Amino acid sequence: MNKPSTAGDLLLLVGRVVIGAVFIAHGLQKFLEWGIAGTAQSFGQMGIPVPGVSAWVAALVETVGGAALVLGVGLPVAGVLLALNMLGALVFYHLPTGFFVSDADGGIEYVLVLAAASLVLAFRGGAYTLDNALTRKKDATAA
Repeated sequence: MNKPSTAGDLLLLVGRVVIGAVFIAHGLQKFLEWGIAGTAQSFGQMGIPVPGVSAWVAALVETVGGAALVLGVGLPVAGVLLALNMLGALVFYHLPTGFFVSDADGGIEYVLVLAAASLVLAFRGGAYTLDNALTRKKDATAA
């Protein structure tokens, strides 16, 4: 259990909130703006395998995983799933489009940064997490 007190923990909290908000926005976009059917159609045109299932998985992982980052709940699972989601986007769509996000239809840099940030936050999410708060409460109750 991390003891909250350092500037590093505050910066990790800021990072979790920002990266989590980005994922939530993209997940909700798939649900609310495009709809799952529209997302699946788009995924199919991009050559993403099993687009109907992939659309649901991507939307759920981004929305729920993003919320988990913000709250600091289940960070190892959420971070790894978000990173895998971004690696799937990289392999199935962004890889042939170049490096820079401004290249062609968006290069790999954006999804690569999100994947790396998700992995860092998965295992170094800082002390200011709901998981830590619940652990401290449970430890205090047990004592």
